[in-house]
Amino acid sequence: MKQTLTLTLLTALTLLRPTAALQAAEFHVAITGNDANRGTKSAPLLTIQHAAEQAQPGDVITVHAGVYREGINPPRGGTSEKQRIVYQAARGEKVEIKGSELVTNWTKVQDNVWKVTLPNSFFGSFNPYSDLIHGDWFEPKGRPHHTGAVYLNGELLIEAARREEVLASDGAANSARAKAQLWFAEVDQTNTTIWAQFKGINPDEQQVEINVRKTVFYPDQPRRNYITVRGFTLRDAATPWAPPAAEQIGLIGTHWSKGWIIENNVVSHSICSGIALGKHGDQFDNTSANTAEGYVKTIERAFQRGWTGENIGHHVVRNNTISHCEQAGIVGSLGAAFSTITGNTIHDIHVRKLFTGAEMAGIKFHAAIDTVIRGNHIYRSCLGLWLDWMAQGTRVSANLFHDNGRDLFVEVDHGPFLVDNNLFLSPANLLDVSEGGAYAHNLFNGSIVSAPEPSRETPYHPAHTTALAGLTTVKGGDDRFYSNLFVGRGTSASAEPSGFGLSVYDQRAYPLQNGGNVYYDGAQPYDWETGEVVSAVAPQVKLVQEGDRFILQLETGPELKQAKTVLVTTELLGKAKVSGLPYENADGSPLALTTDFLGKKRNAKHPTPGPFESPGSSEQELKLRGLTRPDG
Repeated sequence: MKQTLTLTLLTALTLLRPTAALQAAEFHVAITGNDANRGTKSAPLLTIQHAAEQAQPGDVITVHAGVYREGINPPRGGTSEKQRIVYQAARGEKVEIKGSELVTNWTKVQDNVWKVTLPNSFFGSFNPYSDLIHGDWFEPKGRPHHTGAVYLNGELLIEAARREEVLASDGAANSARAKAQLWFAEVDQTNTTIWAQFKGINPDEQQVEINVRKTVFYPDQPRRNYITVRGFTLRDAATPWAPPAAEQIGLIGTHWSKGWIIENNVVSHSICSGIALGKHGDQFDNTSANTAEGYVKTIERAFQRGWTGENIGHHVVRNNTISHCEQAGIVGSLGAAFSTITGNTIHDIHVRKLFTGAEMAGIKFHAAIDTVIRGNHIYRSCLGLWLDWMAQGTRVSANLFHDNGRDLFVEVDHGPFLVDNNLFLSPANLLDVSEGGAYAHNLFNGSIVSAPEPSRETPYHPAHTTALAGLTTVKGGDDRFYSNLFVGRGTSASAEPSGFGLSVYDQRAYPLQNGGNVYYDGAQPYDWETGEVVSAVAPQVKLVQEGDRFILQLETGPELKQAKTVLVTTELLGKAKVSGLPYENADGSPLALTTDFLGKKRNAKHPTPGPFESPGSSEQELKLRGLTRPDG
């Protein structure tokens, strides 16, 4: 039978915005306003920052249509979930906040090359064109990179390594990117000069912008809690590299705080990271660069700075569209614990590939303790989701991954964590250098790599807390795989530790628990597996985009009914070997996978393998947004 499943991915801006509770005061901001005004709707303020200076817990700042070129530094946060400070775009109005400025008065140098000279005072205390990208786990590929950028009508030009590359305007000096338009900058004691290629146009007749601000919305001090940022277009920031051991700064970021809500925004064009939920900075950072030992010391210092569930994390990042960030769409070291990441569309991450390093993914978290990552759509990213160190109590559920370098990387985690009801559609699906994971009702349409990590000791915790229970290496295995679909590539050969199906785990130190899995087209089961179904059929698995809709074409046969499945529950999954803890919800209650990818109720006695319960053969229009409710 052939099932055609249509996934309609709605943009964040089409979603209804939640109605804010009654607040103590509302400040209005408009491009026609004046900061000497009272901030009422009839007498609005001019700048968001001026409104931020006045807002107190419980207040709302409503920003009206227009482009605001400022970096917002909220001087305070709210005091509780009910006494937040809310920053919101006026309903139905497009509000852009940019870290860039318009630049005119370009002078033609030759052919398609133009230049502009600006006094350094134009940039104030921060000049992105002398600000080098650097940090732990960063690899510059043998050349300098700056946090500056040049945009032509909203699109990024590419920074050249040398001025001569820009002057070679036919692209010969940069043949791999011959069609790209390049820029280069030099900063002396007085001026900043930028050379740029504008092929076939006069830049003074177009919109040319350059980065001038490090961030767009970011507090300069930690512990500014309970802030909501809603409904904006946020773009163009000269963000620095965000290594896990240093302060992590994003285009928008929470800066070591608690209880932010970042929702229904469009976040794009960050030189490094888009949304940062990461750690504070401290004077000891980077003293043990690029080492596991250095990060253990970072964790110890984080405890001194209040790293507990009472103080840090519990953020909600939902229904945002995040794109064109060269490091990560969402990044968070330690500060993303106890958070909920739902309904986001993340795409085109690390597409220029001028530099590389670790910490690069659509979502990259260290210590995603009790964090829920559900209903997100991640594609065209170097790596979809990277859970690095201390993914414990983490749940990855009902996400769509495709066209990524790899969909999921779980690194040196000890469990328990749960990965359920996901569509992994890239050629490479899972890199598992962890143990104690539970994988249920997923579609794996690509390769899996399994490997131990004997050289690094990493932490595990008591249940639902940041406290350390111990450190140990990863021997591998102790995973649970129930009711998944695995699709091969027409061959039964799999070179351990990489291949299709669970045979890649045959040599791991700890055995797997499994049942009800279905293997297609050469994908191979685990040596000691029971209850599996192996089919030589090559099912059609194809994702087609039609406008805002993604149509999944999935062709299977009777094997879905032949597999011996049971409902996946806390009782079935048991306890992770290293931590000794059960697979349960973040509040400590038992879990049961009672719904599928679409929220459809599962058959409690014989659930269908894979992400869809009894998919049938009819065409359905499936709205991915809204599939964010947890199972009981």
